Amino acid sequence: MIFVGTDIVPIIRIENLIKEKGKLFLNHVYTKLEQNICNANISPFIHYSGKFAAKEAVKKALLSSKLTKDIPLVLIEIQNDDDGTPFVHISQESIKYEQLQISISHAGEYATATAILEL
Repeated sequence: MIFVGTDIVPIIRIENLIKEKGKLFLNHVYTKLEQNICNANISPFIHYSGKFAAKEAVKKALLSSKLTKDIPLVLIEIQNDDDGTPFVHISQESIKYEQLQISISHAGEYATATAILEL
């Protein structure tokens, strides 16, 4: 069975949350590794937004699959291969994140992501 999640987020929304709430927001949503990845880029808000959309897309796919009833976004970690390709790591033993594929895009004022979970 295949489960799909998708999300789109205005980049300015994430930028404003980071500027207003700072570390409180960042540590609630992003792992230290994700923060390091985003902050290493010229436009960190674009990368934070893409990772946020990816986390939401993954969460939607997981919830629709009934593998979990809830999962905090900070447990869904969006990493990058050496070539920049995003992949998912989940800090919850009951979920096999190897079965998850994600795609992230940025265009203009928005970041979007799609997650596919195959069971």
